Amino acid sequence: MESKLSWGIIGAGRIAGVFAEGVAGSDFGALVAVGDIDAGRAQDFAGRFDIRAHHADPHDLLGEEHVEAVYVSTPHPFHAEWAIKAAEAGKHILVEKPIGLNRAEAMAVVEAARANDVFLAEGYMYRCHPQTAELVDLVRGGAIGEVRVIQADFAFDFPFDASSRLLSQALGGGGILDVGGYPVSLARLIAGVAAGKDFDEPVEVKAVGHIGPVSRVDEYTTACLKFESGVIAQVGTGAQVNMENVARIYGSKGWILVPSPWIPTQSGGTSTVLVHRHGSSEPEEIRVEAEGSPWSIEARTVAAHIADRQLPPPAMSWDDSLGNMHVLDMWRESIGLVYDSEKVERPLAEEKRRE
Repeated sequence: MESKLSWGIIGAGRIAGVFAEGVAGSDFGALVAVGDIDAGRAQDFAGRFDIRAHHADPHDLLGEEHVEAVYVSTPHPFHAEWAIKAAEAGKHILVEKPIGLNRAEAMAVVEAARANDVFLAEGYMYRCHPQTAELVDLVRGGAIGEVRVIQADFAFDFPFDASSRLLSQALGGGGILDVGGYPVSLARLIAGVAAGKDFDEPVEVKAVGHIGPVSRVDEYTTACLKFESGVIAQVGTGAQVNMENVARIYGSKGWILVPSPWIPTQSGGTSTVLVHRHGSSEPEEIRVEAEGSPWSIEARTVAAHIADRQLPPPAMSWDDSLGNMHVLDMWRESIGLVYDSEKVERPLAEEKRRE
């Protein structure tokens, strides 16, 4: 039986509004505070969702005793900072993906949650959705035999704006960190299930990509992941190109098509998974029922597992998030993308020794 959590939101942007809609009026959560460095935006957000307290300084939100859990939905470079501060304030944490800019930041967040004995989850909401659980059951049950190839992509064509968060070097822009973690996390999940695990890690990652000359971030890119079991995954992402945004899993006895893997339905209802078996002229249509939006299901799942301090599979556990960030690091490394904030400046004396 889940408890009803009192939520504070740090970062009053678009995705925070989507999450708030999923919690507002529910029987498993209440919105009690919002904080954003833009005081006007925090006030407007509070008015939209009938939130009592709004703060121009998120530190003040963390000081409110009645805030039990915090949803961190700031731009990417501030996820780790505010997640760690929330942990130190004794708040449970749902941090929007990515959990940090890189695995090192992700490790710092996990250690903060561990040290302060609070719940922590990374916001890949599709992992909490019953459609993902159904997909896992199909693969585990041998619906398509031995898994061999996974194909998945998540990309969109955003109107070019170098000042936008999505295309800003300073704000951790580009496709890989924004939505590339979705196909990577699905590939790791399915490869793991095929090998009898909760998830698996690739032994090799090779990628190509286009880094914009103005944006200096990955505007579109694809990668291949090879797993020790022999499973191969092809994943794609981008912020300057539309892709099909579906997932396919190919096995020795057929293949599975997931038409809407990331947002199965906007507000509950029925989604569909298609199983194409060898020898069958028509695919089997698996219909999955869900109650509420993916973000509502995510918030409900968090409430149900607060005492466990992390989510059970197929949702993202701490180790799952760390592994996912490691693969995103490898993907960026393969195409030569380093954020300026990650570069370590050498002391002048050391530079002169190198000359």
